[in-house]
Amino acid sequence: MTPEQIDLVQTSWAKVAPIADQAADIFYDRLFEIAPEVRPLFGDDMATQKRALMGMLATAVNGLKQLDRILPAVQALGERHVGYGTKDAHYDIVGAALLYTLGKGLGDGFTPDVETAWAKAYTTLADVMKDAAAKVQAA
Repeated sequence: MTPEQIDLVQTSWAKVAPIADQAADIFYDRLFEIAPEVRPLFGDDMATQKRALMGMLATAVNGLKQLDRILPAVQALGERHVGYGTKDAHYDIVGAALLYTLGKGLGDGFTPDVETAWAKAYTTLADVMKDAAAKVQAA
């Protein structure tokens, strides 16, 4: 990611963070709309899941300028997701739901440059998670 892309992700996240609860609702509503088959992968306590999602996103966004510091946590997250039944294809679905959510939350502020920056950030982190999951599955 370029420094400019990191800045776009971080400044746009600052606009989403105050509406974190609504953003989490939009995200999961969209996720289950486009991929109802993933609903069983989540427990009944969606309130906890939503808080975890928003917390993880905040940590990732805030750590983009020092990616090496958050990579171990991202790898561990990928490893844990194997136990949840997450497959590689799920990452694309989650990415689509995330971009949809950001579009709804940011409105006109979700410019093509912001979308590209978020897509790059998500892909970077998702690839780390998928690589970590693959190592667990191979072991």
